[in-house]
Amino acid sequence: MNILVTGATGYIGKRLIPILLKEGHKVYCVVRDKLRADKSYNEEKNIFIIEADFLKPETLKNIPKNIDVAYYLIHSMSNNSKNFELLEARCATFFKNYIENTNTKQVIYLSGITNQLELSKHLSSRKQVETILWSRKYSLTVFRAGIIVGSGSSSFEIIRDLVEKLPFMIAPKWLNTKTQPLAVRDVLSFLYRAAGNRALYNKSYDVFGPEIITYKQMLLQFAKVRKLKRYILTVPIMTPKLSSYWLYFVTSTSYKLATSLVDSMGIEIIGKTSNINKILNVTPLSYKEAVKLAFKKIEQNSIISSWKDSMVSSGRLDSNLHKYINVPTYGCYKDFKQKKVINTSKTLDKIWAIGGENGWYYGTLLWRIRGYIDKLFGGIGLRRGRTNPTEIDAGDVLDFWRVIFADKKKQKLLLYAEMRLPGEAWLEFKIENNILKQTATFRPRGLWGRLYWFSVLPFHGLIFNGMINKLSNA
Repeated sequence: MNILVTGATGYIGKRLIPILLKEGHKVYCVVRDKLRADKSYNEEKNIFIIEADFLKPETLKNIPKNIDVAYYLIHSMSNNSKNFELLEARCATFFKNYIENTNTKQVIYLSGITNQLELSKHLSSRKQVETILWSRKYSLTVFRAGIIVGSGSSSFEIIRDLVEKLPFMIAPKWLNTKTQPLAVRDVLSFLYRAAGNRALYNKSYDVFGPEIITYKQMLLQFAKVRKLKRYILTVPIMTPKLSSYWLYFVTSTSYKLATSLVDSMGIEIIGKTSNINKILNVTPLSYKEAVKLAFKKIEQNSIISSWKDSMVSSGRLDSNLHKYINVPTYGCYKDFKQKKVINTSKTLDKIWAIGGENGWYYGTLLWRIRGYIDKLFGGIGLRRGRTNPTEIDAGDVLDFWRVIFADKKKQKLLLYAEMRLPGEAWLEFKIENNILKQTATFRPRGLWGRLYWFSVLPFHGLIFNGMINKLSNA
C-alpha cells in the first residue's frame, strides 16, 4: 500500500516508518523541514520525503493523490502558543480538506484517552481533533492511548530522572492519580496492524496496558527494575505551579512542558475495554516489562527517537532549521580559532560524540555552572544530554544546543544555542585541508547582549582554546 505518515520526525512517527517499510509498504513522509528527515531514508527505495506544513495549505500540493492509508500523528505538548488548541484544530482541518481530495481510504489517528468529564486542555484538544477528522470521504480509525512507556518517551525519561536522582521524594498529590501505561512497542503494533483493516473502519478504541496503577506506583516499580530503594511522601499542599517547578528543576523537561504534564497528570486516564487486542492479536506488556525493554534499547544504543529531540523540549526554536543554517555576520561577535588536525577521522569522531555523557572535553565544571545558571533563569540547562552517544543528525539536541547541520562527509557540524541568552549564538566545527576551524558566533540583542558577550569573554578564551586543543590532538 501507499502510506502517508504525518509527524514523521516525531517520537512515534520515526519508530513507525521502519515497521511500515519492513511490511513492504511505500511510505510518504511529510516533514516541515527536510533537514530533519532521517538520513537513512535516502538509502530506502520505498520512502519518499515531502516537505509540507499542514498549517500552510498552499504547501500540500506535493503530497500525492494515490494514498491508501494516512497516519495523523501531529500533536503538541507545548504551551508556547496561547492559541495552540486553535492551531491544532486548523492543522487537522487543513489535513482533512486535502486528504478528502485524494484516494485515501483510511486515516489512522493516535489520540489520548478522554473518558473523564474534566479534561486537561491538551486532552480536550486531542478530542476536538478527533471530531474534526471524521469524514464521509474516508474511514477513520482512532486509537486513544494514555501514558506511553519506551526509551526516549517523555514519561519514561522524567520518571527516570526522578527515580535515579531522588532517594526520598516529597511529591504532589497527583502522584496518586490512576493511569494505564502502555509500552511504545504495543502502540506501534496497534498502529501498523490497523492499516487497511476494514474491520476497524470508522471505529475508535482505547488502548492501554494490563494494569491500573498510580504515578507513585510507576515510580516505585521503576525503582525496583533499577534495583533502587526509593521513598515517596505525597502532600496535598503543592499547587500546580509548585508541582511544575518540582518537575522542572529535578528532571530534564522544560518548564512549559512541565506545566502541560502537571495539567494532564491530575486526571485519571482509564481506558474502556474492547476487543481490539483480540482483533489485532496484541498482548500489551506490563509496566515493568515495558521499562525493562526500554533499558535494553538504551544499553544497545538503539534509541530510535526521543522526546528531547522535539522542538517543544526547548520552546525557543521553530521547526524550520533552514532559518538558522546561514550564520549571520553583520552585527555579530565571533570567537574564531583554528588548529592543524593530527588525525581527521579521529577528530571528526570526537566532534560527533561531543556533549552528553562525553562532555565538552575542556572546562567541564564551567559548562556545568553555565547549565545550572540557565536552569535557574528558566532555560533547559544541560540535562537533555543527547539521544545517541556517537551519532547526530540535524534537529537533534546536544545539551542546551540544537544541531542545525551535521555532515561527516562535508566535515561540518553546526549548533544553535537554546540556552537563555540576550541574543542568538551558533557554534561551528569545520575541517578544511586538515585544519579544524572552530567558530562561536553571537548576535547580541540590545545593550544587555553586548554586556553579556564581554562579561563571558575571558571564559570563552579559556574554554574554546582548551576544546580545540583536545579535538585537534585526537
